[in-house]
Amino acid sequence: MADILYIVVPCYNEEAVLPETSKRLKEKLTGLISSGKLSEKSRIMFVNDGSKDRTWELIAQLHDSDPIFSGVNLSRNRGHQNALLAGLMTAKERADMVISMDADLQDDIGAVDEMVEKYYAGCDIVYGVRSSRKKDSFFKRFTAEGFYRVMNLLGAETVFNHADYRLMSRRALEGLAQFKEVNLFLRGIVPMVGYTTGTVEYERGERFAGESKYPLKKMLAFAMEGITSLSTKPLRWITGLGFLVFAVSIIMLIYSIVRWAMGATTMGWPSLICSVWAIGGLILLSLGVIGEYIGKIYLETKGRPRFLIREVIDDE
Repeated sequence: MADILYIVVPCYNEEAVLPETSKRLKEKLTGLISSGKLSEKSRIMFVNDGSKDRTWELIAQLHDSDPIFSGVNLSRNRGHQNALLAGLMTAKERADMVISMDADLQDDIGAVDEMVEKYYAGCDIVYGVRSSRKKDSFFKRFTAEGFYRVMNLLGAETVFNHADYRLMSRRALEGLAQFKEVNLFLRGIVPMVGYTTGTVEYERGERFAGESKYPLKKMLAFAMEGITSLSTKPLRWITGLGFLVFAVSIIMLIYSIVRWAMGATTMGWPSLICSVWAIGGLILLSLGVIGEYIGKIYLETKGRPRFLIREVIDDE
């Protein structure tokens, strides 16, 4: 008997693209069901992340017109990662495998077939990985690839050129459910789950409609979230930087003594002011990094819920 697949799609103000997205996903899912690869209980689950437009209204209309569509309505906007997790945890109780993807149709829906094949071949997690970034501008390509390299350098293990387009089995989702942190960075947490993994390459397309939800400012904040949530390397680097500055100060002290012994004129304001500004800047930078970690600890100790579900519409 074929297994049940749920496709989880987080949505925030996606009324412009939702009709086309639902149409294409339905075609793909019904095709796989007709070929016998998936159970007839397979569904497309849209997660409304507190949208301010008609997104939830459209999701409800889709469900009324066809039970293949289901929906999760969060109590308020909680951000992409929390909305995605809400959908995954809701679908976990209903499906044997779950594919997560964005609503903007940039993720190639055609890759779903290969993901399902790899699942049946024994993979618990299948990552959708971009085959190239030729369509991106130089700035976009440079910053995006730099994002993954910096993340890995700082200890946040991620799959290169992988966003949140992936398949996870129920066993993998149950493993993910055991990670209780409030500060979510699923691209780094999912690889920690382990189990057998695979990758599927695909060509990422242009956004069908609407505006991007991840401009450069949000990408930088997202990177900081991932680094401070998954790695303590920045704190270790601060310690190393402290030792380096201390070593430089010792060298400068010895140099000053030697110059004084040789009768040379004592250095004046330029060297002093540069030293004060450099050390002051390093101190402020170090305090900022430490503050990020303290803020994370503060949020984690509160134990606030990562999401609250207002309503679930499903034929079950």
